[in-house]
Order: sequence, then structure tokens, then C-alpha cells
Amino acid sequence: MSLAAPRFATGHDLIAMLRDAILGIEALLADSTAKIRERVMVEGRIVDRLFDREQRATHGLAWIATYVEAVRQLAAYAERQQATGALGEIEELLVRIGAGEFLAQIFGGIPMSQGEIVRPADLGLSAQAVAARMSPSIESIIVSGNTAQRRARLVELMRTRHGATVGTCGLEDTLESVREEMRKFAKSEVASKAQQWHLTNSYIPLEVIAHMADLGVFGLTIPEEFGGLGLGKESMCVVSEELSCGYIGVGSLGTRSEIAAELILGSGTDAQKRKWLPAIASGDILPTAVFTEPNIGSDLAALKTRAVRDGDVYRVYGNKTWITHPVRADLMTLLVRTNPKEHGYRGLSMLLAEKPRGTDNNPFPAEGMSGTEIEVLGYRGMKEYEIAFEGFAVKAENLLGGVEGQGFKQLMQTFESARIQTAARAIGVAQAAMEQALGYAQQRSQFGQPIVEFPRVADKIAMMAGEIMIARQLTYYAARQKDSGRRCDLEAGMAKLLAARVAWAAADNAVQIHGGNGFALEFPVSRILCDARILNIFEGAAEIQAQVIAKRLLDGSN
Repeated sequence: MSLAAPRFATGHDLIAMLRDAILGIEALLADSTAKIRERVMVEGRIVDRLFDREQRATHGLAWIATYVEAVRQLAAYAERQQATGALGEIEELLVRIGAGEFLAQIFGGIPMSQGEIVRPADLGLSAQAVAARMSPSIESIIVSGNTAQRRARLVELMRTRHGATVGTCGLEDTLESVREEMRKFAKSEVASKAQQWHLTNSYIPLEVIAHMADLGVFGLTIPEEFGGLGLGKESMCVVSEELSCGYIGVGSLGTRSEIAAELILGSGTDAQKRKWLPAIASGDILPTAVFTEPNIGSDLAALKTRAVRDGDVYRVYGNKTWITHPVRADLMTLLVRTNPKEHGYRGLSMLLAEKPRGTDNNPFPAEGMSGTEIEVLGYRGMKEYEIAFEGFAVKAENLLGGVEGQGFKQLMQTFESARIQTAARAIGVAQAAMEQALGYAQQRSQFGQPIVEFPRVADKIAMMAGEIMIARQLTYYAARQKDSGRRCDLEAGMAKLLAARVAWAAADNAVQIHGGNGFALEFPVSRILCDARILNIFEGAAEIQAQVIAKRLLDGSN
């Protein structure tokens, strides 16, 4: 028997209600911001001591702001789909379920992590103040949106229309063609082999990387004049999402090229652009980012690795850690301190450090450079290393931009793109988890029926789909902002913050649906769980991300 879900009179009614609901949650966000300013600011300036003391409240503010933006973008998606006649039943169910749940959490409590729920009271809002922002539209969407009947209907449709939640983002035809091409590649050459790569901690084969190069993955956003495809960051989201759905390691290979290309394109000299960008775009040069240091983490101002000018080269001394895919890389974007007298960010510079490719037997065949592998739970296929430099030589002409002391500024210009791409990777991982969960739940029978027919199993899958849709809309919005030339560090941070949590929740619930088999190494969902866990840590840990978002909100900078 079909579970036809109850509907509002028309999609137009839904959109009108969402618009009205957004006014209410925007007002609640403004109330929250004002309350937090009273607690952490003096004479219009943030006091770091007070900000850190109120970390739960300030980070909670970041999460509420992220939810408000997410609902805005979900509503914008519904409006675009309605305008083109593409707001089908699945799309409408996803919007209703997602909006209903997120609105309920804004007013009732948002999970910052598994054991941290931020509620309006934590931000200093009274019950009366919160109730004043609960409009009839908000109440109606909460009551009628994320219902058992709608969730059941969504999963029923997902069972009959495989992949229906993936490609319905209203993207232009070019991007949908890119999505389809990348999905075919991921399914045929990646997904079926990823588990073996993971279990054996093997490198992603070079022939797979070569095929990625042929598809244009490494030159996606590099201008055509330098051999790239000249596409925007939204295309990067599509590619990263689909490749990461196959295997996060493959999706992440493009990140290294993206970061290096953006550094060179934005800050390099003309000669550096001509030399490096075409080789990166073609895949002839595989770059890696070498920023993080032991005991430094996100505090790049404390970075110690130094580069000393010695004639026509810099000699590099120090240690780096958590360096991804360095053995097979040909180029390192290497953040160093060129002026030891300058403390903090001012003494930092970026070097384009050439190196020969290594092998497992001889990982770093370069004088003055050695490394030790860091064995990891997931995110394999590229390998992580701690690297020691002892007089490693870098040509002086490879100082990015040709001027010392600009390294941190240059790196900051790439953070928006890196976080948008990380959010897209997280969406791909979440999608993979959902597909594994749905497939297993339909095949696995208990008590005489497929377990997908049990409400708490179906509910988990429905919520995966709803949250993936929301994270996708927020991420693609951030990409469009970047493509338009607008500052989007706030939106990029929000996308990364939310998508990483969504990926972990999806992977965890997918394992739960598999039961004991989810804990078995032979099942891909065990790998997906390991891969998902890193997303809340790299490219800005969730706590650092919330910190940055909150400061932007409170100081009112544009």
C-alpha cells in the first residue's frame, strides 16, 4: 500500500511559509547575537578572555547562524525548483522534512556534537523571548514537516527510484553532465576497489590518477590559458562530491591540486604561473600541501620551520606533520618562517618546493628530507607522513610571489575554496553511507520482512537524505558566492561545519543499520565510518570553525 504523504495546498504555500519562517529565525539569531555581545565584548571589541570563557555560547551562536543559513538555502532551492516545475514529490519531501527538523532544532536544541546540545537558554534567551519568535509558519512547518508519514513515504520513493536524491539540485546542464561523468568513473573504477585499497593501506593506483587527469579533475578551475577547464567552484563541488562518494581518497586528490593552483594563480609571479599551472592541470605535477607542524595544529602563527637564504636557494630546517600524499608528490607548497625576527604571521613565506617522486622503498629520495609514515584509521590511499627537513634546498626563484613575509596572507586566500571542497567531500561520504544503508536495509530480512520496513531503520535513512540535501544546498551556495567574487569565508566555514557533522552522523547510522556486519572489515560501511571521522578535524576542526564563524558574526565585519 502506498503511503501518500499529506501536502500543503501547493508548493507555493510551502515557499511562502518558509519565507515567513526565515524572518522568525533571523530575528532569533539577531537576539542571540545581541545577548552574546553583552557577554564577550567591551566597548565594541571582543575580549579574548571573555570569548574563550563563553565558548559554549559563542560556538552555539555559530551553529544557530549555520542553521539559519541552511534553511535559507533550502528555501531558495525549493523556490528555484518550483519556478522550473521541477519540485517533484521527493524534492518536496526532502524540503519539508529538512526544514521541519532544522527549525525544531533551532528552537529546541542543536547538536554541536554527540554530547553537546546548544539550546537558546545557553545563549541567554528566555523562554518568553524564544516563544516570541515562534511564528505560526514556523510552528506549522515543525508540526507537519518531519513526520513519520513523510519519512516513510520518502524512503518508499527512494526504494523505487535509485539515486533520486543525488542529481536533483537544479544545476545547469553542463554541471549535471560533469556529475554524470564523474559518477560513472567513480562507480566503474573507484567504488569497487576502494575497500581493498583501504584494507591494505595501498596507494590509489597511478593509472586511476592518470584517468582523473584525462577527465580534467586537476585542472578543473585553472583558467584555459594555463591548460585548465576554466570552470567555477560549483563544478569543483560536483566533482569532489561524486569522487568522494566512490572513495574519499580519490575525491581528496583533487584538493591538493586545487590548493596549489589557487595559491599560484592568486599570488604567483607570471613566470611561476606559466611554469606550474599547466603541469598541475595536466596531472604531470602532483602537489601536496605542507603546512602543519607538530604541537602547532591550527595556531599557524607559532610555526617554527625556517628557511634560510643561502645564495640562490633557501635551506629549510624543521618538522612538518600530517602531510598527505607527499611521497608521490612532485611539488610541495611549503609554509616556512623566512624571518626569525618576526614573530607571528608576519615572518611566514610560501615556497614552491620541488622534489623527486618517491616509492615505498625510498619515500624521500632528496637530500635534506626524510619522513615517517603516520598510520591512520581511514582516509587512506594517499598516506600521511611526518617530514623532517635538514637543509633541504629550494630554489630562491620559487618563493611564491617573489616577496618574503606574505605566506600567511597567501594561504588565507585559499581557505574559502579548501573548506568548500571539504564540505563537498563530506557530502560525498554521507551519500555513500546512505546508499550503503539503503541497499543493505532492503536486502537484510529480520522477523519475516526487510529491515527497511521497520520505522526506526527507515527514519535513519530519511534523515540522512534530508541532511545531505541541506548540506549540499549550503555548500553549493558558498561555491556560487566564491564564483561571483564575493567574500565567502563565513558561508564556506558554515558549509564545512555542517557537512562534516552530517557525514559522521550518516556513517554512524549506516553502521547501526548494518548491525554486527557494520563492524566487520569486509563491509564497505566500516571504511566509510573511518573516512567520515576525519572530516570534523582537518581543514579547520569543528571547534576552530565555530570559533571563526562566531567572531565574524560578533564583530560585524563584511
